[in-house]
Amino acid sequence: MEEIKVSPDYNWFRSSVPLKRIIVDDDDSKVWSLYDAGPKSIRCPIIFLPPVSGTAEVFFQQVLALTGWGYRVISLQYPVYWDLLEFCDGFRKLLDHLQLDKVHLFGASLGGFLAQKFAECTHKSPRVHSLILCNSFSDTSIFNQTWTANSFWVMPAFMLKKIVLGNFAKGPVDPKMADAIDFMVDRLESLNQSELASRLTLNCQNSYVEPHKIKDVAVTIIDVFDQSALSNEAKEEMYKLYPNARRAHLKTGGNFPYLCRSAEVNLYIQIHLRQFHGTRYAAINPAMVSAEELEVQKAHLNQNGDSDEEF
Repeated sequence: MEEIKVSPDYNWFRSSVPLKRIIVDDDDSKVWSLYDAGPKSIRCPIIFLPPVSGTAEVFFQQVLALTGWGYRVISLQYPVYWDLLEFCDGFRKLLDHLQLDKVHLFGASLGGFLAQKFAECTHKSPRVHSLILCNSFSDTSIFNQTWTANSFWVMPAFMLKKIVLGNFAKGPVDPKMADAIDFMVDRLESLNQSELASRLTLNCQNSYVEPHKIKDVAVTIIDVFDQSALSNEAKEEMYKLYPNARRAHLKTGGNFPYLCRSAEVNLYIQIHLRQFHGTRYAAINPAMVSAEELEVQKAHLNQNGDSDEEF
C-alpha cells in the first residue's frame, strides 16, 4: 500500500538531498525543516509550502524534476506558529537567514493561503515575486471552522487527525491517487499534536487575503476538476480575486495533484517560471536556458505581453 515510500524516485530523493533544520526565532523549539536543491548561485528560487497534512517530502517529485532542469528548489515544513503574523515574521527571518531577497512561492491548500498572506504582509518591502496556488483558498471562512479555531490546541492528536482525514477523498480513485492518499496519511501520522493543532488553527482562524496589496505579483492558479476539499465557490472566489492570473486546470488529481499528476504539475510550474528567464528573478541556472529562448523572452518582456491567458 505504500508504493510512493518504496519507489526508486523517493529513495533517490531521500538519499541525495539532505534535510536541513534551521532555527531563526528566539524560541529554539521553532525549527524549520527544508530541502534545498539545485544551484546555490540562484538568489530567487522557488519555495514549496505544504498543506496541513504535508511535510517537506511531499514535493519530492517537483524537487527532482525541477533541479534536473536547472532550477533551485526549496521544499519546507513549518515550525509551530499559532497566528499568521507570527508565521510571516518567522518566514521573513528564514529568507533573511538564507540570504534570499525575493522568491517564487508554490503553495498547496494551507500552503497557498500562507503564501498569499506572506506576500500581503511584506507588500511594502516585497519578498514574493510570484505565486503558484494549488487547490488553495483566500478566505478561511469557507471551512466553517472559525468558531473552533481557538480550541484546536487542546484537542488530542487522534481527534485532529480525524478532522484532517475527513477532507481526504472518499470512494473509488485511480491507483496513482490512492498511492498519493496513502503517502499523505503516512505524512500526517508523522506530525505531532502541536504541529497539527497549529496548522489547523492557521487554516481556520478568521482571516482573508487583501488582493489590492499583492496586485503586482504574477499568479498561476492550479486546480482540479474532480473531487477535492475545495468547493466550487472557493475556486470561483480565487478566480475573482486574481482576474489576471494564469489558470492551469487538471481534469483529475484530487487533493494532491503534485504527487499523483506530477508530470502535469511540473510542466505548469515550468511554464510559470519561464516568464522570468533572462531577468534577475530567474529561478534557473542561466546556462540551462537557450539563447533563442532568451531572445523570445526579451521580446515578450518588451511588449509587456498579456498575462491572463489560460494554459
